[in-house]
Amino acid sequence: MAPRRRIAIRNHSAEANLFARRTFIAFIGVLVVLLILFSNIFDLEISSYEKYQTRSNSNRIKLLPVAPNRGLIYDRNGVLLAENKAIYSLEIIPEQVKDIKASVAKVSTLLEISQEKQQKFFKALKRKRRFKPVELHSRLSDQQVALFSVNQHKFPGFFIDARLKRYYPFADLTTHNLGYVARINREDVKKLEAEGKSENYAATHGIGKLGIEKYYEDVLHGTIGHQEVEINNQGRIIRTLNFTPPVPGKDLTLTLDIELQMIAKRALSGKRGAVVAMDPRDGGILAMYSNPSYDGNLFVHGISSKNYNKLLSSKNLPLINRSIQGYPPASTVKPFMALLGLEEEIITPETRIWDPGWYQIKGIDNKYRDWKKWGHGWVNLTKAIEESCNVYFYNLAYKLGINRISNMMEKFGFGDYTGVDLHEEAKGVLPSVGWKRARYNQPWYTGETISVGIGQSYWTVSPLQLSQATSILVNKGEVKIPHLLMATSDSRQLASQDQGKIIKSAENPDQEGKQIETIFYEDKPPIKLKNQANWQLVLDAMHNTVQRPGATGYNAFKGSTYDAAGKTGSAQVARLGQDEKYDAETTQEHKRDNAMFIAFAPYENPEIVVAVAIENVAKGGGATNAAPVARQIMDQYFGNRVILSKDKSMHPQHDDLYGVQESD
Repeated sequence: MAPRRRIAIRNHSAEANLFARRTFIAFIGVLVVLLILFSNIFDLEISSYEKYQTRSNSNRIKLLPVAPNRGLIYDRNGVLLAENKAIYSLEIIPEQVKDIKASVAKVSTLLEISQEKQQKFFKALKRKRRFKPVELHSRLSDQQVALFSVNQHKFPGFFIDARLKRYYPFADLTTHNLGYVARINREDVKKLEAEGKSENYAATHGIGKLGIEKYYEDVLHGTIGHQEVEINNQGRIIRTLNFTPPVPGKDLTLTLDIELQMIAKRALSGKRGAVVAMDPRDGGILAMYSNPSYDGNLFVHGISSKNYNKLLSSKNLPLINRSIQGYPPASTVKPFMALLGLEEEIITPETRIWDPGWYQIKGIDNKYRDWKKWGHGWVNLTKAIEESCNVYFYNLAYKLGINRISNMMEKFGFGDYTGVDLHEEAKGVLPSVGWKRARYNQPWYTGETISVGIGQSYWTVSPLQLSQATSILVNKGEVKIPHLLMATSDSRQLASQDQGKIIKSAENPDQEGKQIETIFYEDKPPIKLKNQANWQLVLDAMHNTVQRPGATGYNAFKGSTYDAAGKTGSAQVARLGQDEKYDAETTQEHKRDNAMFIAFAPYENPEIVVAVAIENVAKGGGATNAAPVARQIMDQYFGNRVILSKDKSMHPQHDDLYGVQESD
């Protein structure tokens, strides 16, 4: 028989102690968890409140940038040269359209929207949220806008959006001066970031690329604004909390006279070249036109590859601003050479030399020819300038030497930037011993000095440099900085970026009562001569060049109502052999001579200086090709008005020459 199992007697005291210990441990665990919980709550609600409140707001509140309106640009008479024109685009909010494919097909038939644009729309649709608008067609015509407006009720979710884009009413007439605004690219972004300006362009799509638009970009652009909005978890805007309006860019008034620009275009019609007209009293540029030109509006919306390649491949090179690029100055430098000869006492007004039609350095067989094959006979200073005698200036250059020539011409601004408010200006070339050694690592030869004496050899100048040098001449040594900017609504921003050129401004109300600030520019150090009378001797000879019958510039200004002075020039482009004769008719076009001319008027108190350069003329030289262009500019300036700007629109669509009319 198995033994009986003993019944265990429970120890209630031990069990109670065990329970108590477990309860205590559990309590401690719960307490620790609560402490951790409350610690985290304390950190979230008190210690890190600002941090998480900011994060919460960033998820709920969004700051949207608002682009400022770009400043407008006017000519000196208040004619609008650059404006902001409303561009209309057709936009679609996908979530509001039931059958988007059918609706797009229907509206495309109505507005004649291409298949290419429809495909582009559906690609963009995949990348955007359904409550955000997607562009179907940009730059709607007025007819398309009107047609859609009438039928808009048939297209829920479709709407027309208006944006401001840059527009140049005078198209190619002002492009080389104003430049243009185009889309911001990667290089622009890098530059803005490096300059710390990227934030100000957060809502801007375009930036100045050339000309005035680029040079005064900071002033024209304005300051960005902000719109503070509340959004939901899907990014949809619920309401606007705050709005800080942008500060629009400043309006600019230029020294340009658009009517003179028109005359310059007409005068250069069918020619390659440039005209610069400047006020010698203050350096203000009255006209600066390069022909051929191009329409800057092509670049505003993004130029097509076809149009861009067309501009690049054109043999006339319309993209080049010829008014600030280099040409051989030819005989237009002879007045400056004469002034140097007088100053160095190499010649006097009475000094005469015999011109047989050629010049030869002793011991050298090469002959330097005069443009007049049989020569000018006995020639003094005045006759040498009047008839543009090459032999006289060959001899003068030989006696002066290249060092004295280059030192003096540098004072007139040759071989250096004029300081004009355009980034694209070229320095040109002022030849010297040091320049040739640095450029070609070759010595300077005396024969090269002979060619420099008549503005040939390596010497190149821009029409703008020629006009500035002529201005210095008529001002008898005073050096004015050429400039395009005349006034703005606020010039304080300009003083910091123009490297001290702007020294003061004066507030004046315009015709509408708005305050504008006229800009005054600081002069460069003047040129001082040992004998101040030498200035007048050269100016008198230039006066005779235009006023004396038989002189080179006489025919071009015969019968003018104002008293003008000037100097002609014909620049040899291709080198001729010793016994080779130049014949324009048989010479290839790109090897034909250039025509040059400088002029000023009135003679006693000059108000305008004009420099003209025309490339590869078929017949004649500066007297028959360039001088008549300067005459037309001056006729317009001095009151023989040929443009009816008061009673006829100057928009290019109204006339093929922007309102130009033949005078009675």
